[in-house]
Parts: sequence; C-alpha cells; structure tokens
Amino acid sequence: MHPDTDATHLQYDVLIIGSGAAGMSLALTLPEALRVGILCKERPLEGSTYYAQGGVAAVLDDYDTVDSHIEDTLRAGDGLCRESVVRFVVERSPEIIDWLVALGVQFDTRISASGRSEFHLTQEGGHSHRRVIHAADATGKEISEQLYAAVTQKSNVAFLTDTIALDVITTNQLGLGSKTVCGLYAFNQTLQKVQTIASPRVVNATGGASKVYLYTSNPDTASGDGIAMAWRAGCRVANMEFNQFHPTCLYHPMAKSFLISEALRGEGAILRLPNGEPFMSRFDDRAELASRDIVARAIDFEMKRLGCDHVLLDISHKPADDVRRHFPTIYERCLSFGIDITTTPIPIVPAAHYTCGGIMTDLCGRTDVDGLYAVGESTYTGLHGANRMASNSLLECLVFARAAAHEIAESTRPGTTFLPIPGWDASQVTTSEEDVLIAHNWDELRRLMWNYVGIVRSDARLIRAQRRVRLLRREIDEYYEKYYVNRDLIELRNLAQVAELIISSALRRKESRGLHYTLDYPNRSTSAEDTVLEPTNYL
Repeated sequence: MHPDTDATHLQYDVLIIGSGAAGMSLALTLPEALRVGILCKERPLEGSTYYAQGGVAAVLDDYDTVDSHIEDTLRAGDGLCRESVVRFVVERSPEIIDWLVALGVQFDTRISASGRSEFHLTQEGGHSHRRVIHAADATGKEISEQLYAAVTQKSNVAFLTDTIALDVITTNQLGLGSKTVCGLYAFNQTLQKVQTIASPRVVNATGGASKVYLYTSNPDTASGDGIAMAWRAGCRVANMEFNQFHPTCLYHPMAKSFLISEALRGEGAILRLPNGEPFMSRFDDRAELASRDIVARAIDFEMKRLGCDHVLLDISHKPADDVRRHFPTIYERCLSFGIDITTTPIPIVPAAHYTCGGIMTDLCGRTDVDGLYAVGESTYTGLHGANRMASNSLLECLVFARAAAHEIAESTRPGTTFLPIPGWDASQVTTSEEDVLIAHNWDELRRLMWNYVGIVRSDARLIRAQRRVRLLRREIDEYYEKYYVNRDLIELRNLAQVAELIISSALRRKESRGLHYTLDYPNRSTSAEDTVLEPTNYL
C-alpha cells in the first residue's frame, strides 16, 4: 500500500490532475495570481487529447446552425442528453475555436468557390452537416502542442511529471467534518515516493477508463483514475454503462491500438465484409455515417455471423492525392505495416474508445465534494447521453474547462491557508516478490470486461463478470494494504473499481439504449432515466 513517506510536501492554490485539453485549457484560463500545479502521469503531452485525430465539432459555416448541431447531438444521445447542457456547449463552440486560433492552432483551410480562404470542415457519423474543424488527421496533437506552448509561458504554472494521483484527501476523512477537498496523495514515479500535495481546489481532468477493456484505442494513461478517486472521496457517478466502442481501429498484430478516424467515412470510405461486400446499408439508412453505436454493433454482428476477426474499411476509390493530403498520419502508419490505403482496404475492428458516463458535475465542473472539480472525459455532464457524437469530446473539454476556471477564479483567493495533511504511512508494508499477481489480475480483468461487458451484453454475462470483479477487488485491496505501490498496482486498483461501477450500472438498465445493448432487454424503454450510483448504496 505505502512506500516511503519521506517525500516533499507541496502546496498549490489549484491542483489539476491531468494535462490534456481539459487540464491545460483550465490552467491557461486561471488568473496569474493563483499558483497552479498540473499533475502528469507521464510527460505533459501524453494522453488521449494528443492522439485525437478527427477534430472539434463547431458551428462555423453559414449553412450550419446551433439548433442543427443540438438536434444531431440529441439524436446520437438516444434520449438521455440534457438539452440545456447540449445548448450550453454548442452555443460556445464558435468562441472556443476563435480562442484556439488565437493561441496559434493551425486548422486546415481550403480555397472556396469565391476564391477566399476558409476552414476545411469535414463530416463524421451522426452529423447532418460538415462541421468538424481539424488539423489534417492529427488535430489533438496540434491542439495539445499549442496549449502546452502557451502554458509553459505562464510563470504561475508548474508541471509535476511522472506523478500519478493516489487519492483525494477530504476534511471528513481527516475527522474535520463536512466534505471539502484539502489535497491529495500522489506517487512520484521518479523518486519512488508518495508526495503530499495540499490544495483547496483540486480539478480532476484525468480522462476516461477505456483501458478497462482488452482492446482499446486509448493510450496507456486511460485507466479511470479520476473516476475511481472521486468515487472513493464520496462523489456520485452516472451512466457508467455507456462505453463507446470506436468502430474502426487498425487490425494488425503490431499496431497496438491505432485508431482509424471516423473522418475517413465522412469522406466516403466504405465498410466491407472480407469478401468485399458493403454491409452498412442493411443496418441504417445513413450507412457509414450512422452513429458510432450502430456502426460498432453492425461490425460486431457481421464478425460473429461470419466468424471472422476483422472487416474492411475501403477508401481506395477516392483520389490518392486527396487521401494522402487529408489523412497523412493514417496513410503513413498503415503504410508502415504494408497497407497502402490508396489502393488497399484497411483491416479494422471495434475497440473501446470513450467513457460517456462519469463523475456527476454541474455546468462549472463542481462535484459533490466542495472544492473538487471535474472536467473532460472523466465526467457525466449530460452532454453525451447514451452515446457521444463524434468530435463533441474535445469541445466538451474546452468549454467546461474554461467554465470551471472562471468559477474557481471567482471563489479562490491567492495564499489561502492550507489544511495540514498527515504524511503517507508506510510503516506497515513491505516489498512484494509476487508482482506476477498484478500482471495476472490485469489480464483477467480486461479480458472478462471485453468478453462479458462489451458491445453486446446479457444479464448472465454481467452477473458472472460482477462476481469475478468483486473477488478481484478483494485480492487487489489486500495486496494494496500489504505492499509498496507502483503504477501498475495503482491503475489496477482504479480499473477494478471502475469495472465494478460499469457492471453495476449495466445491470440496473433494463433496456437497450445507445451504447448499452443487452440480449435480455433488446427494446428501448418508453422513459429515459439516468443511472446514478451513490457511494453509500450502489451495490
């Protein structure tokens, strides 16, 4: 459980956990008078934002409207979006893009019919218009690098790299009454020590939990740390059963989770069976431009029907120069595996991609714990409902990060008195010589989630998964109490907690809606209800 306590005690007016679009945007928006720390599990740019390909959905052209973007989002969310939240986000999309452009983000442009330069917008699944602004097929990389360049110019912001958060500390945990954040414990991987970090404002910007599944498009950092920590601190979570599986990830033994952007389908790529036959029109009138849940289930159905391990995504009928220009990253990566996408279909499979549920927040990112905020993929805001529409995620990160920053700025005074936090107690633990148990439990957890809690579910599968995950959690907790921590153990503990939340939420939903499809309840209920779990009574 506990390594050495001889670690430095740190203090920040605002402590941000995570350095993706949400975390860095928030830091940039906070006033210079506040001392800000940004906790990074690895290097500052390592996270889901950096690898995002598609772009940012925004209302930017005369033919598009806020109401149209809202309508598309509501449709994709399958009855569970909160319309007021959707409007809050979509109405702010133009100013978010203006802010990014002012920071130096270089979005793709084109020359219009009238001869003027304008943004090149693409269309993705679920959108009725071209409204996704992008930087080729590496939008997240461009945004991350410009945000990082801007943050590093701020003298009041410090990055704490190679440091993973362990647990949020609250006043009630210290016996001081109420439920107010006062800091956190974090494991410095370089020093191999736990640091005590005091802060009256802690912002959870840790991203999602797709690493809970065996196959995922996400980087290794997406281990649900923020959701698990917030839950242990006393926050409610909602709609954890809605895990989005991206329909198209490269199928290759050496590829390791390489995403094939939905923008390819927006530009005319066709999904085909291994024999070359198109199939999406049998499942939805929108064919390849149907929402992700529909496309992923269609691929899953065809793979199981045929007993094949992948299907094909074909853009070889489009002009080769256009393909290489719009998708240079995908082109080069596939080519490195011997696949020329201008002449050959891409072998693809679905993979866990996005956590649509999470920590419950308001429009300013506030959670159930005073002083604890959450922004980005770790949250449930009501924007995504039962299924996230493509390219709404980066928009959500930016809108809510800036909203939270404004609220924090108004409620936080520089130089606030920090509550004393006891050091991390390592007096009762030893070094483990059985780390193989961690590796085994890692593999078992991710496999059972993939097999039993994946794209298609049943009560029998979920109950079996729940029984095994609870046993795994007991084993992991016993290990955590006895031995020094390391990154694998910390992440495994968090993912096991998140897995149990996902399964409990899925068992409560007696219908099929959006990303949750169950063989026992194949129809959608006439009433749309969120699945809300409270720490005291969720089992």
